Amino acid sequence: MSDSHPVPPPKSILILGSGVFGLSTAYSLATNPSFQDTKITLLDRFPFLAPDAASIDSSRIVRADYADLAYASLAHEAQVKWRTGEYGEGVYNETGLALVVAKAGREGETDGSGNGELGREYMRKSLENVQNLGMRVGTKEDGADITVLENRAQIESITTCGGGSGDFGYANWRSGWADAEKAMARLHRLVEETGRVERKQGEVRRLLFSSADATDKVEGAELIDGSFLRADLTVLATGAWTPKFLDLRGIASATGQILAYTELSQEEQDRLGKNPTLLNESTGMFIIPPQGRVLKVARHGYGYANPTTISNPEKPGETITVSLPRTKQDDPNLGIAEEGLQACRKALREMIPELGDRPFTYTRICWYTDTANGDWIVSYHPRYQGLFVATGGSGHAFKFLPVVGDQIVECILGKTPEAFKNKWSFPQRGAEDQVWTEDWRGGKRGMILDEELKRGSKISEKL
Repeated sequence: MSDSHPVPPPKSILILGSGVFGLSTAYSLATNPSFQDTKITLLDRFPFLAPDAASIDSSRIVRADYADLAYASLAHEAQVKWRTGEYGEGVYNETGLALVVAKAGREGETDGSGNGELGREYMRKSLENVQNLGMRVGTKEDGADITVLENRAQIESITTCGGGSGDFGYANWRSGWADAEKAMARLHRLVEETGRVERKQGEVRRLLFSSADATDKVEGAELIDGSFLRADLTVLATGAWTPKFLDLRGIASATGQILAYTELSQEEQDRLGKNPTLLNESTGMFIIPPQGRVLKVARHGYGYANPTTISNPEKPGETITVSLPRTKQDDPNLGIAEEGLQACRKALREMIPELGDRPFTYTRICWYTDTANGDWIVSYHPRYQGLFVATGGSGHAFKFLPVVGDQIVECILGKTPEAFKNKWSFPQRGAEDQVWTEDWRGGKRGMILDEELKRGSKISEKL
């Protein structure tokens, strides 16, 4: 089905997944007059809040600092809503964002990813784009939106801890961060208040194809308890679990990203909470200001693949191997690999030296749904009628929470925004089954979760 021609609203819609894409779509459908006669059902395998969803976390960066003007403009639109009571009050914090990079050739600054130049080019373009959006360059004291940081000393000067990272970059004082879990809870409340969305709990076994060889139409979903949910349109918004329900080899893959947390005193919380987020686009490492006396260190990286052999969801009798999430819901003792711990430790020592040797009290693997170039997939499936796919967040969907649902609904109506027609269309299959996003990722490309977990015992460096 084409995304460029008007599509009449279906009589019933089943949304699979209540993460950023699924929940925002449910809200936008419920509040759009075009769907006033449409039955809307939202299904998730967990009661809300899903504990292992990528969006259920202490904090996420909210920025318009994108090298792609289309995403920068849409994020800028989202920020307007983040600053209002409906979405942002008590949730959004605009303490600024420092995007920094390493000089070309600086040894060790790219953490072995070889992505140093990609990070530098991304930073240059994002600075150009936020200026195109009307943000003024100057000093914070003069009320400017953007402060150019020409060296490490200037980077260190904008923090309250004397730390820094990278060699140059800029601070955007109109960017910030949001309490992700609170934001999702607030949106869930808004969905409930519409009285239009029926929420169901259940785990999907497979999409319900209208023919045995999966060549025709999707009519809903079969659950693991043997029951069926049917709808005229099924919206597949299952995040990093999406490759379990469609053969997305060479299109999108689940990659595990490292998060490590450490506890603070109240004095440290009060002081460090005033810092901007510090994001190094040469290494992918970042630290968001703490909240609740907990500080998070994380990496936007190539991540870990978790190869899993499953039945091909589109070809009964055939098996395929795809990367799927493994979370603490599967293994309560699951932590991040030693290389990830060392990367977080190095970043903490550099960015907040006074906490450099503070023990991490908790670690987690957060699962992205990565596409080759980081573009989302927001499109009718090119082969199966009755199936709309909303996935491929690639680690940057949450910040669009106030606006992404409306964008998805426009696409469902066949009115895909012009700027995203090519970006969000269903991609062609790539040459490699496993997808590694090529933007400014840190870490090493090609890491396998089990291999890295086993390798940890051989590393003797003290954290």
